[in-house]
Amino acid sequence: MKTIFKLTLALGVLFSNLGTMAQSSIYDFKVDGLTGSEINFADYKGKKILIVNTASKCGFTKQYEQLQELHAKHGSNIVVVGFPANNFGKQEPGSNEEIESFCKKNYGVSFPMAAKVSVKGDDIHPLFAWLNGLENPDFTGNINWNFEKFMIDENGKLIHRYRSRTSPMDEEITSIL
Repeated sequence: MKTIFKLTLALGVLFSNLGTMAQSSIYDFKVDGLTGSEINFADYKGKKILIVNTASKCGFTKQYEQLQELHAKHGSNIVVVGFPANNFGKQEPGSNEEIESFCKKNYGVSFPMAAKVSVKGDDIHPLFAWLNGLENPDFTGNINWNFEKFMIDENGKLIHRYRSRTSPMDEEITSIL
């Protein structure tokens, strides 16, 4: 029985990855929003997009404040999209409703937030499998921790990846807006 389960899981990942390979642009992706609405990346053509995997119980959680500041100050040039994930230290244990409440109550988050996803492993969300595989000038491969960032340009191309320690309001990010 375990063998059948593992085979089923492996086939699911394979087909998920095949679907990901068909994606040629960020604009091909649609994801569930935290509140049940859909986030369609095609709606963001012509703007930069900062994709961030987030967690509510992480040492970097205070970056929500700066993500909101970035959204408030530069929202005409950039869309911030948060993706709650429980992949690192189980630091995002909450439900979508609990995450939404936490983000609004503690940080006034008004930028788009996706429903909770996995950003690594066998159940990686297709968007993150696609992002991790893109060539970029910084580094490639899997996400190492919460609050890693992917900067997409106005034409849908990945231009930078930032590790967790890079603050959303760091000049390295704000200077390209």
